[in-house]
Amino acid sequence: MGINLKQMDRVLKYRWTVFIILALAYFFVYFHRVSTAVVASDIMSTFGVGAASVGLLGSAYFYAYTAMQLPSGILTDSWGVKKTAAVFTMVAAAGAILSGIATSFNMILVGRLLIGTGVAMVYIPVMKVLAIWFKKNEFASMSGVLLAIGNIGALSAAAPLAIAAAMLGDWQRVFLLLGVFSVLLAVAIWMLVKDSPEDMGCPSIAEIEAFEARVEYIPPKSIEKIPMGAALKQTFGAGMKFWPISIWFFFMYGSLMVYQGLWAGPFFRDVLGWDKASYAGILSFIAIGMIFGCPIAGYLSDKVLKSRKKVLLMGTAIYIVLWGVIWSQAGNISSAMAYTTIHFLFGFFGGFFVVSYAQVKEWFPASIVGTAVGAYNIFPFLGGAIFMTLTGKMMNVADGATATVGQYKSVWLLMLVCMILAFLSLLVSKEKGQEEAYPTPSENPEPSTTASSSKD
Repeated sequence: MGINLKQMDRVLKYRWTVFIILALAYFFVYFHRVSTAVVASDIMSTFGVGAASVGLLGSAYFYAYTAMQLPSGILTDSWGVKKTAAVFTMVAAAGAILSGIATSFNMILVGRLLIGTGVAMVYIPVMKVLAIWFKKNEFASMSGVLLAIGNIGALSAAAPLAIAAAMLGDWQRVFLLLGVFSVLLAVAIWMLVKDSPEDMGCPSIAEIEAFEARVEYIPPKSIEKIPMGAALKQTFGAGMKFWPISIWFFFMYGSLMVYQGLWAGPFFRDVLGWDKASYAGILSFIAIGMIFGCPIAGYLSDKVLKSRKKVLLMGTAIYIVLWGVIWSQAGNISSAMAYTTIHFLFGFFGGFFVVSYAQVKEWFPASIVGTAVGAYNIFPFLGGAIFMTLTGKMMNVADGATATVGQYKSVWLLMLVCMILAFLSLLVSKEKGQEEAYPTPSENPEPSTTASSSKD
């Protein structure tokens, strides 16, 4: 059985078209995630609402996003990548347009829910694209690149969004334009994205890997179709392959959101007396650290250590040390440069979590990888929601009051303890063997399949 070299080359080139289009959609996932904070004061003045309403508006995204993770996996496996991503990018576009034309707070709240629902259906399809269109030893690296693009989106929702709103004279016009662009992006996804190389009449990535590794490619007897109930049972019933790393992610991302997404800013205000202009730029170094850390972690996993678990353990260990510094030195460090360094490293090693998706997906067949990753992705957002609520009760600070350094240290200590538990959970997690995850060349220097010279 031969392999068409021209078709193989077409796959290896066209996959970048698929990735770039969906990565652009993922850019807006992070953009929308943090955009509310930038225009919060504008929303309050436009609609005459208070901080509590803006808080509700910000949380609407996360509630919708969390609720849609499992449906995202199921629909990605049943509908396919193209249909799922295109339809729900259009839903996000509708939400952005509604936000842009809203004349009441309730309208913009509905718009925010639509945005959260729509962008929630982007990450899992991209993960399936990486599983189907990219080689096994490229998955973690490409996941890191994707997360870096997302964090660039988050940075773009800060100063660039404020500048755009000032230039256009109205923050709502920015969202209206984003909505129109998202419509065009949804159309591009529908027209250009393919669910698999086979949809183009080309060899699969598995076949290409076998050819390049000089091993015989044995095609599956039939395309495995697993019913939704069986897919969920297989995922949640995977035991040590699924649950320890899911528990780790619950604590890991929960602690990250407690610091970056909630209490770091108030800490600098209450304890160090800094204003927003002073600490906002310093906090941005967490995202900058992730922009570098995510792809580097993927490269280490794919090309250097060839292990998911070793990279995760290394990143988690250093992340714990940083939490120890944040807790033990709270109130003692007042240097902006010191906190800039701490935050960069915090984001850099915190971003190593991206490799965990590769560890999870390698245990499941391609036909349910969307469901498996969707189920896994519930845990980080659930951790963020629970720990934000819990630490809010721990702080117990009235509106306008200033929290003490002791209160913040209690929260930091809780996060440190939780991360130690996370590390122990990660230790007992199971990684697929290297010999299973990475094909190795055979003794025969020639491929067992011969190249075909037929035209495309």
